[in-house]
Amino acid sequence: MQPIIVAENVSKIYHAGKIEVPALRNASFTIEPGEFVSIVGPSGSGKSTLFYILGGLTQPTSGRVIIDSADFSSLTDSERTRMRKTKIGFVFQRFNLLPTLTAIQNIEIAYEISGRNEPLDRSYLEHLTNLLGISGRLEHRPSELSGGEQQRVALARALITHPAIVLADEPTGNLDSKNSEAVLDMLSRSNRELKQTVLMITHNPEAAAIADRILHMRDGQIVSIEAGKGQLATK
Repeated sequence: MQPIIVAENVSKIYHAGKIEVPALRNASFTIEPGEFVSIVGPSGSGKSTLFYILGGLTQPTSGRVIIDSADFSSLTDSERTRMRKTKIGFVFQRFNLLPTLTAIQNIEIAYEISGRNEPLDRSYLEHLTNLLGISGRLEHRPSELSGGEQQRVALARALITHPAIVLADEPTGNLDSKNSEAVLDMLSRSNRELKQTVLMITHNPEAAAIADRILHMRDGQIVSIEAGKGQLATK
């Protein structure tokens, strides 16, 4: 079985005038299908930059990223967009919900723009929103929802397309302990029950520990890898 995510010597350099600011330095790793991996590190360690590169939202300065056997660097912009729509579900720390749409519309629009030919499975939508505890809040706009409710809507939006990969950037960063636990539980469920590959960026070591593996970053580099509490071998 081939890895579903491959990063090979990925580097990213930003420029501030004539000054080069390295955000990533030769990051290399692989993630297997159905694996749950956490990436941890302090602010400025390169975690979010790596997140955007793995999601095809920005390009590395050097190195390459391969997602499900497709080399991002060899794809056109439209092909990368298609890959993001069909293969990857994104969960952002700031939720990124459309403010003029209701919760249900925010979820439905993600399915619509994915370009799938099959109609939305309403029974799966109902199942997903029940699991996340938001079935009674679907007609509310984001401004009428708590932070925890908004993040769970964002998670439903990421999962509604049945993506092979879920990329979560600090999904519990703005939540209290109760809502954090609910979001982490749903990420674990999507990994175990739906066999989705999950990569979670976090600064919280307790959240990171639920993964199969934990990659530690510092100064743009992966400095160590350790086992988490996940049970990859039993999946």
